[in-house]
Amino acid sequence: MPFARPIFDRFRDREPEQAREPVGAAALIGWTALSVVLPGAAHIRSGWKRTGYALLGAYAVLLAVMGAVAVNADAHLAGRALNWLGLITVVTAAAGVAWFALVIHSFVVLRPQGLPRTAQVLTGLVAGTLSVAVALPFALAAQFVAESERTIDKVFAAPAGPLAPVVPGGRLAASDPWGGRDRVNVLLLGGDWGNDRTGMRTDSLNVASVDVRTGNTVLLGLPRNLEHVPFPPGSPMARRFPTGFTLPEYRPGWRDDLLFGVWQYAEDHPEIFGGRRHMGAETLKETVGYILGIRIDWYTLVNIWGFAKIIDALGGLVLTVDNDIVYGKYNEGLIPAGTRRLSGADALWFARSRTNSDDFTRMRRQRCVFSALLDQADPATVLSRFTRIATEARKMFHTDIPRSMLEDLVPLAVKAKNARVTSVQFMPPLISTSAPDWEQIRFLTAKAIQNSSAPRRRGPKHAPVTPGAPSPIGEGCSAV
Repeated sequence: MPFARPIFDRFRDREPEQAREPVGAAALIGWTALSVVLPGAAHIRSGWKRTGYALLGAYAVLLAVMGAVAVNADAHLAGRALNWLGLITVVTAAAGVAWFALVIHSFVVLRPQGLPRTAQVLTGLVAGTLSVAVALPFALAAQFVAESERTIDKVFAAPAGPLAPVVPGGRLAASDPWGGRDRVNVLLLGGDWGNDRTGMRTDSLNVASVDVRTGNTVLLGLPRNLEHVPFPPGSPMARRFPTGFTLPEYRPGWRDDLLFGVWQYAEDHPEIFGGRRHMGAETLKETVGYILGIRIDWYTLVNIWGFAKIIDALGGLVLTVDNDIVYGKYNEGLIPAGTRRLSGADALWFARSRTNSDDFTRMRRQRCVFSALLDQADPATVLSRFTRIATEARKMFHTDIPRSMLEDLVPLAVKAKNARVTSVQFMPPLISTSAPDWEQIRFLTAKAIQNSSAPRRRGPKHAPVTPGAPSPIGEGCSAV
């Protein structure tokens, strides 16, 4: 149909008179590479001007949007982004495919068929390599985001929902995810469960009390060996132990009726709770809250032995050990004094060895290991071993924090990072672990929280630890 030819030509991307001579091999590779950072450049060079300018325009809009997001990004956006991880994965993967196709098409429109056969093969190999190299970062980013989503979904698997109102029966304000609270209190636990271990003991017990307006934080540490632990009046455990948590020794000198044993006792005795199972976490939250005189909102439980696999995934941990550390059931292990790189197993034995050590010395060594782990987990190592680290993280964390609360907890965590942090460690000589003064513990807790909520005065961001408690690192080692 000759009469239709002018109409068809009008809509062609490249008019016949705009066609250009094929470029040389070096120029072809150069224009293709330029299209990676300036989409449409090769199309314009080859005469596909409408497509080229459309690509350039879309690229400019994309850069403008990304720039606007970067300028206005804050912790609230980061928190909301956790709800979009599935979409981010799809978009990132699609962007990788699109950029791959763009490089290939840029190469094709430059008409490599006009080159000698050897040059066609060589330029094709270079273009193919370039297209794969361009798509690879998108593929890795999509994998990281997808792995992060799987980890978050596994760890934060509690039923969705905001905190209950402070006043029973009260109504939640739409803009207040904290239920009218001035502070949120999170119980931070370190345990030692595993397939080769019977039960679980909470060897490390701390509460982070965070002011939701300022981010000011109080860390409240309780020793694992508190005796005669009281339970909230009217609770099932209080009815079973009206004078405090007391059990007979299961062998001379060995007892499980200390604070670290509350979780496992509740797990082992569902009959106390009317047959309800898995009451360990809720019971320990109520118990610690009653001891301190505050309400515990959530808990997070870390498998201390899981840190060994994280440390191995990071390539070990460098510590300066002040004194020889003997460990093992028969004292068969030794970590010599000096600066050395410890494997995950050695680092955990160092932190947990009881030989020639009391509980407080062990707690100081544990804080040293955790501090060194945070300091030495550089971003490059974490990214290069991200999948393995994420897989291990899914096994070592338990929490009842709902996934839906992360949107608000991320900004709060950022705020707390830059706010004032104080600490009270309820250890001798501040308190007696065998005959604790519960009223004194509650008084000191209330005082610490009151001081934390007061307007900030000039002074260090991290206030000193309450006298009588160990320092953040303490004796036994130092991070390198």
